[in-house]
Amino acid sequence: MAYDDLRSFLHTLRQEGQLLAIHDEVLPEPDLAAAANAAGRIGEGAPALYFDHVKGFRDARIAMNVHGSWRNHALALGLPAATPVREQIEEFARRWDAFPVAPEWRADPPWRENTLEGAEADLFGVLPLFRLNDGDGGFYIDKAAVVSRDPRDPDDFGKQNVGTYRLQVLGPDRLAIQPVPMHDLARHLHTAERLGADLPLAIALGNDPVIAMVAGMPMAYDRSEYEMAGALRGAPAPLATAPLTGCDVPWGSEVVIEGAIESRTRQIEGPFGEFTGHYSGGRRMPVIRVDRVSFRTHPIFESLYLGTPWTEVDYLVGPNTCVPLLKQLRAEFPEVQAVNALYTHGLAVIISTAKRYGGFAKAVALRAMTTPHGLGYVSQVIVVDEDIDPFDLPQVMWAMSCKVNPVDDVVVIPNLSVMELAPAASPVGITSKMIIDATTPVPPDDRGNFSTPVRDLPETGQWTARLRSLLAAR
Repeated sequence: MAYDDLRSFLHTLRQEGQLLAIHDEVLPEPDLAAAANAAGRIGEGAPALYFDHVKGFRDARIAMNVHGSWRNHALALGLPAATPVREQIEEFARRWDAFPVAPEWRADPPWRENTLEGAEADLFGVLPLFRLNDGDGGFYIDKAAVVSRDPRDPDDFGKQNVGTYRLQVLGPDRLAIQPVPMHDLARHLHTAERLGADLPLAIALGNDPVIAMVAGMPMAYDRSEYEMAGALRGAPAPLATAPLTGCDVPWGSEVVIEGAIESRTRQIEGPFGEFTGHYSGGRRMPVIRVDRVSFRTHPIFESLYLGTPWTEVDYLVGPNTCVPLLKQLRAEFPEVQAVNALYTHGLAVIISTAKRYGGFAKAVALRAMTTPHGLGYVSQVIVVDEDIDPFDLPQVMWAMSCKVNPVDDVVVIPNLSVMELAPAASPVGITSKMIIDATTPVPPDDRGNFSTPVRDLPETGQWTARLRSLLAAR
């Protein structure tokens, strides 16, 4: 099932028992973020949260933790809620191959129901803002789709970027944004500033669940996130054109903010409690001028809590990091079986692969580090044999404990790039990266004593199925 807006997905979550509506009065701080933080601590079946009685706001409707469990992630893809995570990622990869699916433009988007422009474009009058962590430097919008075009090639639909970036509210019509250098928005901004121009953009809040997935997905510069959304949905993504900037935005958004990043304007942004589980400090960041705010009647404000994993962001960006890395590696190394990049947006990655020859696993790991996503994120790679499930951590730990000789199998490469938010980087944006080769040596590498491995008994598979059946029937 393809959802055209956030509301239809929330309806499905409610029907599936995966939406918890809290009608009691709550405080905007700390209750909203604390509740979403708690949802990440109660297990993989955690529900989305919906609040409609928030002290200090007259008419607030706030959704949190919408993608915050594997059950919700499965439903977002139209799969049964109980679909195992490995199967969700495999289905994600299968749909990836359907790219591109062209979007469709629809008239009368619901976010055109109300519009504020110029001096009336007041974010505080539309959005029920609150801090996510007590050390944050201010209010943040952290689950929006930010849309910008390549200033030198604005008519190329594929180069229009849809990304998720943290947005600090500096005032009623001012936002600060952090465009990480490895991301496409930074490339757009760099081009605009070299031309001496502002960068127009649109910010869409409260979107259908697949838009949130593709907005955090590492893709090639000229590949359209909307065309990938169509592949994942199994139906064209519905779009509408933002009238002030000409950016294409989701048809079903709750709120659309239009404006521009002002050329060469910087202001202190942060600190912010990040997905790494650490605060990032204050830095001078680009500033967005808000010129127009359009919104549905009684809009739902969707926000995302992030902090020490696991939180909603880990469910949201984990699969959409695994699959691009898998596809990019397989294009050059078809021996690669699976990629587990669920951990902190792929700062740590586990890869299973067959080997052509000795040293092959390390070559695969090096390539992972030099993919578009790997340049900014992949800092630690564990490589295991093709018969090891990289999503089964006990198997991975067995491979590490029995097949790794640190003097030969651990490689540290200094002074490589990493995103600025990585807390271990020193200086900011630079880190050493590590490869752990936990594969069985193959010729001409003849190290170790691996010639007589123990194999599962032939009947084990049948007994596994039988035991599961017996347990389910109890």
